[in-house]
Amino acid sequence: HVHQRDIFHDLVKMHVRSPTDFEWLKQSRFYFNADIDKCVIAITDVSFTYQNEYLGCTERLVITPLTDRCYITLAQALGLSMGGAPAGPAGTGKTETVKDMG
Repeated sequence: HVHQRDIFHDLVKMHVRSPTDFEWLKQSRFYFNADIDKCVIAITDVSFTYQNEYLGCTERLVITPLTDRCYITLAQALGLSMGGAPAGPAGTGKTETVKDMG
């Protein structure tokens, strides 16, 4: 939960007060929509309906600013009905990041 603590600290430090501030919007947010009786996951301006997929007890990644940028980029691509393929050196967590995103 170190990542959540750091994000909260940064949001307070930057005086984020509006739900339309990009610093807030770029975070993964989970909302329950009572009208459709579903959980909605939002990141930036893209939202997905939670599909209740149980992936087991997976190992958690250390979330870095690069991981956050990867999540935002992949979510934007999925929102446009496209895909994404992280690229980089071997052993840097590309596959684990995509798997962790769910």
